[in-house]
Amino acid sequence: MFILKKSSSISQIARLRSPKFRQTGSNCTLSFWYYNYGQSVGAAELQLLVDGLKQPTVLWRMYYNEGNQWLKAVIQLGRLPHPFQFSLDKISLGFYEGVSAIDDIRFENCALPPPALSCEGPNHFWCRDTNACIDSLLVCDLVDDCGDGSDEDSCNPDLQCNFENGLCNWEQDVEDDFDWIRIRGPTPTVNTGPLKDHTTGTARGHYLYLESSEPHQFQDKAVLLSPLFDPSGNGTCVFRFHYHMFGKEVYKLSIFQRTVSNTKGWLLWYKFGNQENRWIRQTLFISSSKPFQILVKGTVGDGFTGDIGLDDMSFLGCTLYRNLPTVSTTTSGTSVPATLPMNNCTEKEFVCRASGHCIQMIQKCDFRPDCSDKSDESACVMEVCDFEDKDLCGWHQPALEQMSGNYSIRVTNTFKWQLGRGANLYPEQEQHCPLTDHTTCTEEGWYLFADSSNGEFGHIADIATPVISLTGPRCKIIFWNHMNGSTIGSLEVLCKSSNRTSKLWTQSGSQGPQWNRAEVFLGIHSNFQVIFRAKRGVSYMGDVAVDDITFEDCSPLLISDKPCTSEEFMCANKYCVPKNNLCDFVNDCADNSDESPSI
Repeated sequence: MFILKKSSSISQIARLRSPKFRQTGSNCTLSFWYYNYGQSVGAAELQLLVDGLKQPTVLWRMYYNEGNQWLKAVIQLGRLPHPFQFSLDKISLGFYEGVSAIDDIRFENCALPPPALSCEGPNHFWCRDTNACIDSLLVCDLVDDCGDGSDEDSCNPDLQCNFENGLCNWEQDVEDDFDWIRIRGPTPTVNTGPLKDHTTGTARGHYLYLESSEPHQFQDKAVLLSPLFDPSGNGTCVFRFHYHMFGKEVYKLSIFQRTVSNTKGWLLWYKFGNQENRWIRQTLFISSSKPFQILVKGTVGDGFTGDIGLDDMSFLGCTLYRNLPTVSTTTSGTSVPATLPMNNCTEKEFVCRASGHCIQMIQKCDFRPDCSDKSDESACVMEVCDFEDKDLCGWHQPALEQMSGNYSIRVTNTFKWQLGRGANLYPEQEQHCPLTDHTTCTEEGWYLFADSSNGEFGHIADIATPVISLTGPRCKIIFWNHMNGSTIGSLEVLCKSSNRTSKLWTQSGSQGPQWNRAEVFLGIHSNFQVIFRAKRGVSYMGDVAVDDITFEDCSPLLISDKPCTSEEFMCANKYCVPKNNLCDFVNDCADNSDESPSI
């Protein structure tokens, strides 16, 4: 197929459309040979048109005379689950002759994996509906390799990020030279960086990229920090990510691992130079005898055609941790903060600030003061929070902490939780935001709300407690919520532990112009966080608000030095609980002995 340009009219367009295709597998590529010769032969562009998406995605561009020769183009399509077709547009300019041609169009590896009669062994995963047998390392990697989505079901969202709704639980390093930028579509500079993301394969999806243009200079660095992970033996923790390194002046992408927070760590992997216009998958097996963190470092090359992209970063077989130690600068070589008294506590114990007394780490943040100065409960969530005096009571927003310092994301326009009161409302907010708080029932009282005048439909705002070490069997959360407005979204209460996040309570849609009481049973949990999650509706007409959050009866059980009274039942683990609590479908003993059929 060829186009011969001889007419003198300017901006003639020739358009070639493909048949419509239903879907592709995750390794699909398109290749063809093209010829573009002439002093003013003009530009060509291949677009992807996906059903349901108004915006086309540019897959390939050619701007100028390529000489009297045939050249090959290879385009990565990846997994496209919806029907689509291609449009090849040719724009011819000027008054001179020019010839454009295309030949030998080929699709490769575009079918879904075939069904299998069996799929045995720990290194394989059997897809639920397609019955395909795939490598277990492809499970929960943000790519639908099965074709039915079953390899991406029941995955822990805290262990993966496709950057569609922000940075997830990754953070920008404050010690580097600049930040990674979240973007969708092509990067601003021609002939470098991705044209589309890896998750969706379209210009609609988001990814991160490193901008190599000015004012950034050669060997400037941008570092992304992973969440913290528990020790991992024998490489059982697997890190998967996709990177894009296209451009004549692309320099370096490196992965580091560290076990101490204020160090650079050690190198696990790196890649230099131009790797062509494609997303490349990389898998790393992580071993560590100590809690660790992953650092992703991009380094700017000597020019503006050196953009680097990141997308679909996920962990498999890894468990989240809390805090890494820091390197001490004291002469003794120990890492004891100067504010702590002399003590003989181990690393697994908490040091009471006033006395130096040692308590078990599980006793920190358990709603019971075990230190005489209550220092073990000082950096924890408060049992009762009414948000008066503009106090957040220990609640914090992980997503905003990750965004801080990132010039590419305007935190001021982000859908987030913030303190508010009726006295500060704008006139247009009065129809969908509380006029009074619940605590004082006045316009001067404070509450917490997710402002839907920021963000977009479906955006999420999370506010979380610090890690709670342990709760008792009758622990519950009582709070008041206000959900009023024509386009209100939803409110969820989540329980997040190291290896999973579970939904405890949810409510969506308008609930009227009043405060409503909610009660959520927690029971016995250890090393977890409570999260309030607001999801934005289709417009600004609906804000979610909460007030008077109370953790009731949440302190864990104590083993008494005295024998149980006649009104108490002795559990198998020696705890004493009231006999009225027997056989009430609540695990009051923490070992279920109070619910035993043999009582």
